[in-house]
Amino acid sequence: MKEKVLSNKKNGMPALLLTVFLYLAAVAGCVIGGIMVSKERTAAVLIVSIVWLSIGWFPLMGLKVLKPQEALVLTLFGKYTGTLKDAGFYYVNPFSTSVNPAAKTKLNQSGDVDSGEKRPLSLSINGSAVNTESVNKKLSLKIMTLNNNRQKINDCLGNPVEIGIAVTWRVIDTAQAVFNVDNYKEYLSLQCDGALRNIVRNYPYDVAPNVDTTGDGIADEGSLRGSSEIVASRIRDEIQKKVTDAGLEVIEARITYLAYAPEIAAVMLQRQQASAIIDARKMIVDGAVGMVEMALERLNENQVVDLDEERKAAMVSNLLVVLCGSHDAQPIVNSGSLY
Repeated sequence: MKEKVLSNKKNGMPALLLTVFLYLAAVAGCVIGGIMVSKERTAAVLIVSIVWLSIGWFPLMGLKVLKPQEALVLTLFGKYTGTLKDAGFYYVNPFSTSVNPAAKTKLNQSGDVDSGEKRPLSLSINGSAVNTESVNKKLSLKIMTLNNNRQKINDCLGNPVEIGIAVTWRVIDTAQAVFNVDNYKEYLSLQCDGALRNIVRNYPYDVAPNVDTTGDGIADEGSLRGSSEIVASRIRDEIQKKVTDAGLEVIEARITYLAYAPEIAAVMLQRQQASAIIDARKMIVDGAVGMVEMALERLNENQVVDLDEERKAAMVSNLLVVLCGSHDAQPIVNSGSLY
């Protein structure tokens, strides 16, 4: 299905003026025919005027008004006739009907928040009020953002993570969006869920050894936490492959939420804390060993004191205890002989 844009239908104002003029003429014909009803010609004018007043409203159904970044897909007796896309005042065949299967669909996205698509009407039937809804069949061509629900997905190591994405998209082919899929909004949401699962399961939450995230057979350092831009780009490309036939363009995909699942979040936090403590201790030990080496070298160079191997070992042990301890040391000063 190819989109066909109707650009020669901007005749709304002339059609409206003509219809109003004919209504005024019909009113005048009724007045004249009522006054001069005895004449044959005036009787015919009266009949024609009454008929027009009865059915003259029907051409007004062909008047369509479009605002910027709106479109209207039209069908005539089940056949696709074209799409109105430019802003303006149009007149089309009154028998034409507009089609938008996603008009009533409400997702967690910008285009469905106070969009004005549903206008409640109040009718009175047999003395009781009945609320009805007038559905706007216009398609929005604006850039919209879809915030899909958070999903719980296992990463490549089997750890459950919760992740949410925001997808920026728009309709570029109205005919494909309306006729190629049943509901293009729901279709996009489902494809976002599927693409998110397909990509996330290839990455670990954090950097892990011997993990190939790109599929080239070489281990890399890709992760959901550290490679969010790359992951989002792959998700965007995956969604675009699925929704091209639906006439949609995915502009951008962003990760909006990323965390371990609640059932393992506490354990993973302890693991991260343990890793941080180990790294800190390693740095402290490396620094302490360097300081001890420097102290022994300075003592030997300046010949401050001559220490045998046993005393050097005791000095090294004491310095390492002081430098690597987690609490402040309480030194004991020897006031007697060194030996």
